[in-house]
Amino acid sequence: MHTTSAEFTIPEHYSTDRRGAVRWIFSHAIRQWPMIIAALIGAFGNAAMMAVIPILTGEAFNLVVNNTGDTNRLGQIALLMAGSQVLRGVLQLGRNYGFEFTAQRVEREVRYELYTSLLGKSMTYHNLQPVGDTMARATNDVREVNYMFSPGINVVVGSLNFLFMPLLLSAQYHPSLLLTPIVFTILYGLALWDYLRTLSPITDEVRASFGALNTRLAEALDGIEVVKSTAQERSEVMRFGKNIIRYRDASVKQGDVEARFLPLLLLAVALAGGLLHAMILFRQGVIDVGNVVAYFGLLLMLGFPVFASVFAYSRLALGVAGARRILETINKETDLDQNVSGYSGVMRGEVEFKDVTFAYQNGEPVLEHINFKVKPGQTVAIVGQTGSGKTSLMRLINRTYDVTSGQVLVDGIDVREWNLEELRRQISIIEQDIFLFSQSLAQNIAFGKPDASQEEIEQAARSAQAHEFIQTFSEGYQTVIGERGVTLSGGQRQRIALARAFLTSPHILILDDSTSAIDSATEDMIQRAIYAAAEGRTTFIITHRLSQIRWADLIVVMRGGKISAIGTHEELMETSVAYRRIFNE
Repeated sequence: MHTTSAEFTIPEHYSTDRRGAVRWIFSHAIRQWPMIIAALIGAFGNAAMMAVIPILTGEAFNLVVNNTGDTNRLGQIALLMAGSQVLRGVLQLGRNYGFEFTAQRVEREVRYELYTSLLGKSMTYHNLQPVGDTMARATNDVREVNYMFSPGINVVVGSLNFLFMPLLLSAQYHPSLLLTPIVFTILYGLALWDYLRTLSPITDEVRASFGALNTRLAEALDGIEVVKSTAQERSEVMRFGKNIIRYRDASVKQGDVEARFLPLLLLAVALAGGLLHAMILFRQGVIDVGNVVAYFGLLLMLGFPVFASVFAYSRLALGVAGARRILETINKETDLDQNVSGYSGVMRGEVEFKDVTFAYQNGEPVLEHINFKVKPGQTVAIVGQTGSGKTSLMRLINRTYDVTSGQVLVDGIDVREWNLEELRRQISIIEQDIFLFSQSLAQNIAFGKPDASQEEIEQAARSAQAHEFIQTFSEGYQTVIGERGVTLSGGQRQRIALARAFLTSPHILILDDSTSAIDSATEDMIQRAIYAAAEGRTTFIITHRLSQIRWADLIVVMRGGKISAIGTHEELMETSVAYRRIFNE
């Protein structure tokens, strides 16, 4: 029931209705219909068995007050009470189990849908979306959807059945006794509608402020080295404190609305009015004392929906607010699509840029009118000052971003016409800012080829000049590194990244200043490894190192998002002022 595009998709468990938060939640919950039916039966039966108690209590009162001495009937009443409560316990278990089962299943499916959606978003989306807020949506907001079912809907459905019992059973004592439960139910419904209407924007703010709180925390932790190196701990605490105050104020406002819950006052009036009504009928001889006791016992059942509403409906409001934020993320359109039916042949490695212009979302162009062609197997050096568009240019080849205008062709085929997975499978990019996972070194090297053998992993490490330092660790390739590889030096991280790229045997290799953190002693070995890896494949090198630029077949000089010059090293040294300036700085 939805058509949201994505650059990566995997088969969904089932389709969901994404036209609104409530529709979306319902489309997940209805898949668990057997459990929901069992829970509803349990909820109604639980309330019905609870109503047995005041009815039997009224009968027992009449037996005692009238001095009938029917001890056998009193014994039967006692047994019926005990039996009804045992059955009530079983039914309540069914209600709780059904809603809890549904809550856990829905949470699992919501997490699955959100996670696959996030993986399918383009880098344009991820660059604009704060990680902390995304994490808040993926963890706490999803958990709020769980709580919406249990205890939220669980308590709401259970309590509403307690509300119905006085309506169903009061008339058996006298038709006029229906007046109090009917009036109370109408006023309760109106008060509840106003309560939820008032609470909804507040719960939205509670979830949004928590997302902002999480965003600030994630940024502070991610940049903890900068914070400490500039002695800005106190400032960060103050900034974080502002987010805490916003979240606190929203939560207090929610509590204030809950504290002024009108049905609590309505309940007191209903109990007093109902008892007074019953006593008047008793004085008139219309009903007996047992009927008064039984009727008042039924009215006391109204207390459960009232007291439960303060808590349960807040859970519903928070669950819908959380679902709204999750659905906002899922429905956010991405600029790229997977193009499953696209071209998926074996790549030769020819790359051509045809009048390419590119701008980030709602921004000024960072690349303008780029034109050049690379033959299969050539090595191309991309040079230029910081901010000249070198990295952006390379991100167009594997469709991390799509061109704003023009074409990027691989083997003569527009990259947008390739099957995206096949296109990226045959291209490896080694970033300047290396990202490694909190896994073993072997798992990091084999990330792009999970089924690689240990021999293949070690061979890739040798090619990247990483095998020797890996052997110095006590656990070798099974050594688990910290998040982002913080336990390794910059040069070690880059060699692991090189090994990861070598293992996948890409047809196009892109090195984004990937040897910047390698010392000069290691650079020669790495240079030979890169030179060997470049044999037979198209290689793009973003670098300022003359030793890497010299052996390139083609050098592209970037300046202000445009090609300033293009040619070999010897040609550019003679003809390009911008190229000579790079080496004179």
